[in-house]
Amino acid sequence: MLTVEQVMASQKASVETLLGLTSKAFEGIEKLVELNLSASKAAMAESAEHAKAMLSVKDAQELMALQTSYFQPLAEKTAAYSRHLYEITSGSTAELSKSFEGQAAEAQQKFMGLIESAAQNAPAGSESAVALMKNAVAAASSALESVQKAVKQATDAAETNFKSTAVDAGKPASKKR
Repeated sequence: MLTVEQVMASQKASVETLLGLTSKAFEGIEKLVELNLSASKAAMAESAEHAKAMLSVKDAQELMALQTSYFQPLAEKTAAYSRHLYEITSGSTAELSKSFEGQAAEAQQKFMGLIESAAQNAPAGSESAVALMKNAVAAASSALESVQKAVKQATDAAETNFKSTAVDAGKPASKKR
């Protein structure tokens, strides 16, 4: 039987976990806002410089050279932005996942402890019901582990794909003949 102290301790731990996860999520959001603000400031400054340069253009050839010099580094900047965005989101996701996995493992251990306690205090003849409950918890744990492995594999595949795409985006385009 759970005591009031155990319930209160469990609730306190849950609230602390929620606050910690919320804090980590806000840290990630803060990094994304900083990235977007700095990218916007840089884009505005570059646009202003480009507009000033366009006002001083004297002929079409100079205009074409100016446009080429403006758009050439754009792919590299876009790839750098994407890499930075990826680093922030993957880092935040990894922290949240690690915390969640730790909390899930702890909750599972506590739940198994409650089942063991209930099994010890169960009336005679309820052994089959207790065994059934233990089997159900073990099956649920196994299913959760399988889902976590599948999500990790999908995340790893997406990460590999993103990295190869980001590397390709940073390379200058080859000319077709």
